[in-house]
Amino acid sequence: MEDSVQSREQIDEAFMHRALKLARASLGLASPNPQVGCVLVRDGEIVGEGAHVYDQRDHAEIVALRHARERGTDLSGATAYVTLEPCSHHGRTGPCADALIAAGVRRVVAATLDPNPQVSGKGIARLRAARIDVAVEVLQPEARAINDAFARFIRAGRPLVTLKAALSADGMLAPPASARIEKQPHWLTGAESRAEVQCMRHASDAVLTGIGTVLADDPLLTDRSGLPRRRSLLRVVLDSRLRTPLDSQLVRSARGDLLIFGDTHADPDRAAALQYVGVEVVQLKPQGDRLDLDAVLAALASRQIISVLLECGSELNGAFLAQDLVDKVVLFHAPAALGEGALPFAAGFGPPSLLEQSLKGTARTNFGADTCVAGTLRDPWAAVLD
Repeated sequence: MEDSVQSREQIDEAFMHRALKLARASLGLASPNPQVGCVLVRDGEIVGEGAHVYDQRDHAEIVALRHARERGTDLSGATAYVTLEPCSHHGRTGPCADALIAAGVRRVVAATLDPNPQVSGKGIARLRAARIDVAVEVLQPEARAINDAFARFIRAGRPLVTLKAALSADGMLAPPASARIEKQPHWLTGAESRAEVQCMRHASDAVLTGIGTVLADDPLLTDRSGLPRRRSLLRVVLDSRLRTPLDSQLVRSARGDLLIFGDTHADPDRAAALQYVGVEVVQLKPQGDRLDLDAVLAALASRQIISVLLECGSELNGAFLAQDLVDKVVLFHAPAALGEGALPFAAGFGPPSLLEQSLKGTARTNFGADTCVAGTLRDPWAAVLD
């Protein structure tokens, strides 16, 4: 008996791994919806599979069902492996739970429940009411990791915020201004780490920086991963006084993908000049002497931006951390030190080692000579929102 149970668990995990692979392949193509993969199995063989792509509307289960039917497969008695609970409500499409029931599927294996509190568990209940055998939480951690951004967005109404920084061996962000070349980035980490950052940008809806970084580095902030995405990476600059140079790389490359937040006291001529060359400018009421970061995140959420990657300087890193607005942290440590006078990682926050001690689920990875430390400050799937 134990052998047969173990065998079923192994079979379920093997097919769920395939469904997870399909879900991961939709990175950059599903947002603001979740990434979902589905595999249909009959008599131990895959007879249909699919993933959700936002522009194609159909959910993963519908794509997999159509795939099976195009092959002339009878799905009665089949098992469906889905990385996220089948939906039970009408949205842009009909309920996937109903489609699985109508197809004659006998068993459904779901990696995790839907993070939306208003619908979570209802798809499972509908399947069980139709006398379909349902198993849940198969490879749940892996499935949830894929949709952390969607979970945070659907639960909290704001994007998942990931703070990324490249640091020296002594925990510094950049050399002193006197040791830098104007408008040129100072690379601390190697090519392997920088390639990983491109993958992080590809996984994000927006990348956010401050005017200090723009003036010091003249960055481009584009997604150069070469991977497909359904909408351009939104490049966001927090620039209270609208000082972003018109000849900066950001402005010269703007193609409807550059958004600058200024405050309501900024020079209207500066706003007009930026808008004239195709930059979108949003002016917010300031919070003291700086922009209201909560208002910035709310404005991004209103555009269905569900994930934001912070690539900021010391002041903004400190501000986001101080206001408890960071969900995930990814720190790349280079082997070389910068010494006294270098720019601290986060103004007013202390050394990065303090932050690393508070991370949950910490993972360490080597990229060439660099060491990456990543973890979470907040579980995006937490049952009770803070």
